[in-house]
Amino acid sequence: MTDGVALLGVRHHGPGSARGVRAALDRYAPRIVLIEGPPEADAVVGLAAEPGMRPPVALLAHVVDEPSRAGFWPFADFSPEWEAIRWAAERGVPVRFIDLPAAHSLLMREYMGDGQEGEGEPGGEPAGDGDARVRIDPIAVLARTAGYDDPERWWEDAVEHRGRGEHADEADDGDDALAAFGAVAEAMGALREAYGDGGHPQDTVREAHMRLRIRDARREHERVAVVCGAWHVPALAARTGVTADRALLKGLPKAKVEITWVPWTHRRLSRAGGYGAGIASPGWYRHLFTAPDRPVTRWMTKVAGLLREEDLPVSSAHVIEAVRLADTLAAMRGRPLAGLGETTDAIRAVMCDGSDVPMELIRDRLVVGDVLGEVPDGAPAVPLARDLAREQRRLRLKPEALEREVELDLRKEIDAGRSRLLHRLRLLGIGWGEPARSRAGTGTFRETWRLRWEPEWAVRVAEAGVWGTTVSSAATAKAEDEATGATALAEVTGLAERCLLADLPGALPTVMRVLADRAALDADVGHLAQALPALVRSVRYGDVRGTDAAALREVAEGLAERICVGLPPACAGLDADGAAEMRGHVQGVQEAVVLLADDGLRARWAGVLRTLAVRDRGMPGLLRGSAARLLLDDGRLEAEETARLMGLALSAGTPPQEAAAWAEGFLAGGGMLLVHDARLLALVDDWLSAVPAAAFDDVLPLLRRTFGEFDAGVRRTVGELVRRGPGGSPEPAGEGAPGFAARLDQARADAVLPTLRLLLGHDRPTGPTGGTAT
Repeated sequence: MTDGVALLGVRHHGPGSARGVRAALDRYAPRIVLIEGPPEADAVVGLAAEPGMRPPVALLAHVVDEPSRAGFWPFADFSPEWEAIRWAAERGVPVRFIDLPAAHSLLMREYMGDGQEGEGEPGGEPAGDGDARVRIDPIAVLARTAGYDDPERWWEDAVEHRGRGEHADEADDGDDALAAFGAVAEAMGALREAYGDGGHPQDTVREAHMRLRIRDARREHERVAVVCGAWHVPALAARTGVTADRALLKGLPKAKVEITWVPWTHRRLSRAGGYGAGIASPGWYRHLFTAPDRPVTRWMTKVAGLLREEDLPVSSAHVIEAVRLADTLAAMRGRPLAGLGETTDAIRAVMCDGSDVPMELIRDRLVVGDVLGEVPDGAPAVPLARDLAREQRRLRLKPEALEREVELDLRKEIDAGRSRLLHRLRLLGIGWGEPARSRAGTGTFRETWRLRWEPEWAVRVAEAGVWGTTVSSAATAKAEDEATGATALAEVTGLAERCLLADLPGALPTVMRVLADRAALDADVGHLAQALPALVRSVRYGDVRGTDAAALREVAEGLAERICVGLPPACAGLDADGAAEMRGHVQGVQEAVVLLADDGLRARWAGVLRTLAVRDRGMPGLLRGSAARLLLDDGRLEAEETARLMGLALSAGTPPQEAAAWAEGFLAGGGMLLVHDARLLALVDDWLSAVPAAAFDDVLPLLRRTFGEFDAGVRRTVGELVRRGPGGSPEPAGEGAPGFAARLDQARADAVLPTLRLLLGHDRPTGPTGGTAT
């Protein structure tokens, strides 16, 4: 403390620092509190005292004309800066932020040339490390000096556990707290003398601005408290002239910015989230800060509760033994209190039986945590963000940091609304929800979404605000813009599908106009085939959601007709890569034609496939085999004709590589065909046996890829059938087909029927042999 100014150097998001700050403020009783952060936040700092504000939260500042240029200043409830804000609010003491204004700092990347971008630290410094210069971690240096190889462990011993035992009184003495901050300032002074700016050249400018603001506060108030990163304390205490500080701030780039509060998460506070001032274990630190006493015992109880929720057998005896082991480990390692390392070792040994699998769950849910903060409704926000919040409340779809799956039944009005909202947000680039495979069943009336709210979606919402003031209007405008800027037909058909899913009738006229224009001008059959599946899905979804999709159906049928005409010549002469790409398009068109449910079109498409299957000159074997398999699966190719085509494709006159490509195309639909058709299996076996040794190495990769796609059971059965030979030699006495007995065991078969009926939802009475009575 010098000249009426108390410099409280802290570690951002350190609970020990937070307790020390409150104790020091109680002792010093400043008339104003200055905090490292953007001065624009002075206008919204009062919201921190609102009942609806619940950390973790962050200040979000962004350039008005370029919302993607943004920075975050996160606060947890165990952040020293947040504790200082709360202390001041409780006593009516004014709070000011004194770091470099966001109007400058958001443009400092280009100005300083340090290659940084992204989230800001509580001190306003953008996170990231694109600079080639070596950057100093002060805590790591002090830990090494003290003989620790782990900075976190040193910090726990030196700060977090100071004066805190399992039964110690939590209260900190004010004089001790001020003395501790003095010791930290002395240590940082030695580091600054040795390392200068520590690889952070922008700190010189920031610290000049902070010194100027401290001088202003000192002229107005008798006692001033400054809460800032400990690294800055020596520079703020240095005797510099006002003129020199102002000179450092001249010529800085400046932009118009807006600032507000947004929810934050513990996950984003962790280093694993890429946050520059992050900590490894925010959930653990929050526990240390909020536990009234016996932090280790209470932590073990939390862990036991989590494991019990996952149906793992953990009792109170496990908790007692884990606490004892953690305390013993701490004593053996010379630590004042069991830290995260000791508790983790004890939990793994006692509660998890040495397994790391439940430990990953504990780390994810407790050590890091999935807490999502809240901000009051009165916080400044762009109109789009307010509309999104209204929609979330109306649809009862609360943002959460924990990933969760939501099953939607589109026949229900509320679920249909949720689906529309999530699809609209995806179109705007806000990935709050990602579609997932449904576990409740398939069908167009069901959707499954995987939801997790991330803080950066607040920036995406601000960016999307240029498209409109509501989610619906913004998504419509964005879809129209994407349609007019699309360069490929598949992009437009995909966009049409997304518009139908998002229920954006206002965008469909523009999308359909562009779609008709692109379809008329695009003569590439590959492009048409690539675009058709999404367009047909759009027709299908339009039917399900009650949308008039007649215009889409007309365009889809027109595309299908053009594909039928142009596909055979487009397939001729393709190389291996081109044939593989075209095969994917052909399979997509097959699925689309089936969905369109037009018998005439389906017959014409079958004729095209037959043309591909029987043409041997210039037609790649992969496509011929694939066309034959599609016809067979669709019931349009008889078994005799199939055997004839395979016999021709695998005859001695066909080059081995071409024959292998045909086999790959034909068998890609699955190998059960070979199990049930001995003739086809014999043809494949005979061909393989006749492949010359010189050519075998060339066809082996194709064969391996083809047979590798079969299920393990199919491969085993095919191998057994080949071993028995074409004559189908009988099995040894007492054995049947591979994996089966010689006769049906009726008793064993009847035993599965109750379970089978339960799975199928049938509960009718059974007949004499256990079958359903009719």
